[in-house]
Amino acid sequence: MALRLGALYDALRTGQGISEEAAKQAAEEVASYDNRMAALDSRTAVLTWMVGALIALTIGNLWLTMTILGRLPRP
Repeated sequence: MALRLGALYDALRTGQGISEEAAKQAAEEVASYDNRMAALDSRTAVLTWMVGALIALTIGNLWLTMTILGRLPRP
């Protein structure tokens, strides 16, 4: 298993004899993992918008450059 949440794994391994503290610790660990994944998703969305804006600006810059170069007199 590549990713294993330790407290949750221990709580599930013990089966029926889960103590209250182990259950709380497992729930906190899963909640913090979920929060980190949500933060990663939001960062990915921001990066996607930034890359899209840069691509649009690059295409606009290329179009403007070609338009200006097309209007220059040829020697």
